[in-house]
Amino acid sequence: MITAKAPPPPSSSGFFRKIESGPSPAAETLGFSKLRGINVSGLYRSRRSFVLHARSKPIKAKENAGASLIDDWFKPIKGKEESDTEDRATAFSGKNLPQMSNVGNSTNIMWHDCPIQKQDRQQLLQQKGCVIWLTGLSGSGKSTIACALSRSLHSRGKLSYILDGDNIRHGLNHDLSFRAEDRSENIRRIGEVAKLFADAGVICITSLISPYQKDRDACRALLPKGDFIEVFIDVPLQVCEARDPKGLYKLARAGKIKGFTGIDDPYEAPCSCEIVLQQKGSGCKSPSDMAEIVISYLEENGYLRA
Repeated sequence: MITAKAPPPPSSSGFFRKIESGPSPAAETLGFSKLRGINVSGLYRSRRSFVLHARSKPIKAKENAGASLIDDWFKPIKGKEESDTEDRATAFSGKNLPQMSNVGNSTNIMWHDCPIQKQDRQQLLQQKGCVIWLTGLSGSGKSTIACALSRSLHSRGKLSYILDGDNIRHGLNHDLSFRAEDRSENIRRIGEVAKLFADAGVICITSLISPYQKDRDACRALLPKGDFIEVFIDVPLQVCEARDPKGLYKLARAGKIKGFTGIDDPYEAPCSCEIVLQQKGSGCKSPSDMAEIVISYLEENGYLRA
């Protein structure tokens, strides 16, 4: 017959009993001998006071083997709010903050670099990004030559994009008038966009009257030396006015348009441009022929290869 042994009577805590153990080599080595005689039921009832007591008197062991184990065990775990507070404190102290810039009315901005640079994109496209800036009077043939140039580049497997003055005013610059200050802003914005195209490795062709030398010079200054190719479409005013493809000269002469370039607003011809395309007399070259002159310049100066 099997007799069941009655369980030991519960301790005053209702669950834990007082734990006593004799010394052991392992306990001595790890520093656990100091834990002998701890009343676990008391630990259960007053955990907070025990933790405070343990932290105020850290347990030391031979060669600190067990003490660091026990000490780490009793370290409080930081909550998310406490960690966030420390992070904010570090930020407010100014440590490890990136260098910020102020440009114009834009404050606290930072330039972000990308590991893929212009040279990498040019290698991919097998060409060099640049800006071909076509300038001249209204009716001089800028847009027509720009399209002929883009078509010729495309046939050679080269990527280009045209920024036409009227097209840009349909979107990005639709808020600008033809007053002198707005015309300057119009050129500045297009210059910045052209710079991005060139940085992408694209051959960017701009087709703009851009009448003021200072504005064209400002756009040139945005790009590395050699990447701004100014092309002056040198066509006399009388030839442009005789063409008058948009009927604007007629309106300007009638006083219905104010500030029209060549009539009551000046055009400042380039003084040191890279290319001059002249159309004088009856022996005018075709747009394709003039485009080929620009293509020859690009080939000779290495823009059509990476």
